[in-house]
Amino acid sequence: MEPQASLTVLVDNNTITDHYFSGEPGLSFLIRTAGKNILFDTGYSDLFIQNARKMGISLLDLDMIVFSHGHLDHTGGIPAFIRSLTGAMLEDIPHKVPEILSHPFCFYPRPKFPSPNIGSLVSEEEVGRHFTMLTAIQPYWITGDLVFLGQIERKHAFETHEPGIRKIIMPDGWTGPDFILDDSALALKTSEGLVVITGCSHAGICNIVETARTVCHEDRVVDIIGGLHLFTPNQPALEKTREYLHSLRLHALYACHCTSLSSKIFLAEKCPVKEAGVGMALEW
Repeated sequence: MEPQASLTVLVDNNTITDHYFSGEPGLSFLIRTAGKNILFDTGYSDLFIQNARKMGISLLDLDMIVFSHGHLDHTGGIPAFIRSLTGAMLEDIPHKVPEILSHPFCFYPRPKFPSPNIGSLVSEEEVGRHFTMLTAIQPYWITGDLVFLGQIERKHAFETHEPGIRKIIMPDGWTGPDFILDDSALALKTSEGLVVITGCSHAGICNIVETARTVCHEDRVVDIIGGLHLFTPNQPALEKTREYLHSLRLHALYACHCTSLSSKIFLAEKCPVKEAGVGMALEW
């Protein structure tokens, strides 16, 4: 049977053994489904382009770039992609200009002392010069089987985190606490159930999965891949997360990026945690 969809990891903190790619503290996935090529996040630098080139993958035929949220380790590759696309235009190399899809808050500046901005270093206005920009708070269906979940409903109190010193600057100049409301994810519908594809899960992986099940009218979840924002979690929250994920009866949990080794080990006691890293390719 021909695969319905595929995902290739272009950027992650780790790389797959015996595959000579490079890693960085960021995330970028290439998703192919329903005849569309979708890039999910661009990592921190131009590494997603370098790794794709080593894999024999061209990123000049992308239909869409989706951003999970606005932090620099997910949006940092935008300048490199603009340079790559501009070069293709000037050299008359076949290419597409992809649409950009994100939550409306994605490109707002984010001061976090001592850094003046840990968000995108390219402004929304500048991104809009190069691409058609789509923003969505409600779910947005990219294809018949892949949906951007929009703003995640945050039901689970144990996944709520205080913003601390994180700030966000709104278009009117107002600066306030940043609850990272733009944090979103993708859900892919397969014959076996949902694949949840997440960037950092600041909204909480349990909240994200619940949103995906509601949006897709599907309770079965087959795989989860992405960062779980379990770098230094408190133990009660980690335990509740493990119990929730265990209840899903997943085929695989590809916990990567912002998930610490200790969290992976703890989750693996009850969940099917699998290795993930640059060079990994999955099919459904």
